[in-house]
Amino acid sequence: MRILFMGTPDIAAASLAAVLEAGYEVCGVFTREDKPVGRKQILTAPPVKQLALEHNLPVYPPKTLRTEEVQQQIRELAPELIVVVAYGRILPPEVLCVPPKGCINLHVSLLPKYRGAAPVQWSVINGDKETGVSIMYLDEGLDTGDILNVAPVTIGPEETSGELFERITAQGAKTLVETIASIAAGTAVRTPQDHSKATLAPPLTKEMARFAFDQPAQKLHDLVRGMNPWPVAYFEQEGGLRLGGGSTPESGRPAVISPLEEHVYG
Repeated sequence: MRILFMGTPDIAAASLAAVLEAGYEVCGVFTREDKPVGRKQILTAPPVKQLALEHNLPVYPPKTLRTEEVQQQIRELAPELIVVVAYGRILPPEVLCVPPKGCINLHVSLLPKYRGAAPVQWSVINGDKETGVSIMYLDEGLDTGDILNVAPVTIGPEETSGELFERITAQGAKTLVETIASIAAGTAVRTPQDHSKATLAPPLTKEMARFAFDQPAQKLHDLVRGMNPWPVAYFEQEGGLRLGGGSTPESGRPAVISPLEEHVYG
């Protein structure tokens, strides 16, 4: 099956690697532009681009998918299926309708729970014992498409969101390839989401990471785990002295952000 892959950070690179290892034809890779990284602000290609170039795949970093030029480019690539993993751009209707087998997306929660940018972090902050990955068809809503496959992932009582994300990345790649195989075989089953059960996982902010010691111990424990590696939980002493918390470089961009929050900071 001819696949057009769209993604940007490490979780997307892991999925692209799994798709290539499974032997699927990747006709092109859409990703975000190179960005300055680190204190020296060295222009660096995103992980997906680096992997694509290693495999001699054509790479496209458009600033938007809403121009006729880019949409025509996608039509000329003639993908049977578009696979999206933490790309960071919204696919407009003109793109969603291109591939005959549709557009699918890897989302790191058990939908319809935790739609949005930071599902892994909120599952930890809320003290959940389980989360997972969902493979869904893309539509014009925010993580509202029909579900094709799910895979639960347990959450350890001491696990941070960063540690959990590493395990979910591996499970997501495996589940994605299984789902593509079912689409290719014509055995994939679409299950509409129960929208009445939907919850949101908004981007994290530094203010959310502030805690007070009058909160229950378990709630504080979960907040500290969920806010690691960013923005890092903190509290303030009398006089405004802050203890804990993450750092922010001169650009104003968080030092570490969730791969799924990439689109928020651009």
